[in-house]
Amino acid sequence: MNSNRKGKEGERELANLLKDRYGYDCRRGQQFCGSNGDADVVGLPGIHIECKRVEKLNIYEAVEQSINDAREGEMPTVMHRKNRKDWLVTMTMEDWMELYEKQRIHRDQ
Repeated sequence: MNSNRKGKEGERELANLLKDRYGYDCRRGQQFCGSNGDADVVGLPGIHIECKRVEKLNIYEAVEQSINDAREGEMPTVMHRKNRKDWLVTMTMEDWMELYEKQRIHRDQ
């Protein structure tokens, strides 16, 4: 399978996972209108998703791409997996701590 096709299939797979398992109305970001600066997968407000479905990933380059492409108010996030492995989520420590603090404050109320 070529890398472009594998990437598109990975985006569909991730969007379907977020929709079917977690209930978010997600879809491929570029499925209707071509390259327009959208995230690879859209539907999680405030999160810019770069989707990587590869065996060898330079995670720092992927995070940098997400940082560069994220819009104001979006947390750059890379969701990635290899064949026969679970999906992983990578983001900066600062953004992860912001999410954690929001969750902790909400839980403690």
